[in-house]
Amino acid sequence: MNQYPPVTKFMATKLITFTPETPINEAIDTILKKKISGAPVLNEKNELAGMLSEVDCLRILLEGPYNEEPEKMTTVADYMSTSVKTISADKTILDAAYEFVNSGFKRLPVTDKGELIGQISRVDVLRAIQKMEPHIKHVPDSWKGRQPELPNHKKSRFSENA
Repeated sequence: MNQYPPVTKFMATKLITFTPETPINEAIDTILKKKISGAPVLNEKNELAGMLSEVDCLRILLEGPYNEEPEKMTTVADYMSTSVKTISADKTILDAAYEFVNSGFKRLPVTDKGELIGQISRVDVLRAIQKMEPHIKHVPDSWKGRQPELPNHKKSRFSENA
């Protein structure tokens, strides 16, 4: 039995999405009004085509002067990231936390057999941590008897090695 809850238990399912044809100014308005840091981009077949993040939108300011024609870049397709990292619906909160720590992403689309079914964010993982029972082991069984010692600068009053 897996001791960590699945990502599907904490993911958002009512997603704000964009299409590649969405005007970039409209997408930025939505990001600001809804207070989100990004959203999936779906094509005409409702397939995941990319992600649009705040950082992608900031490129407008940087690329406009370089291209000298910012008026030509007016849609989400001009700025979205097309190389999208996803997480499978059968993964756990631990898997999501690992991806967030090692990738730097703030959100991951959740897919089931290639279909977008939700999105999990760092905040969702934090909510999961709050709901997890304290008896959950955070040291893998394979480390028993040889747990690494925390460096002094990472020790807290809750650390066993403190």
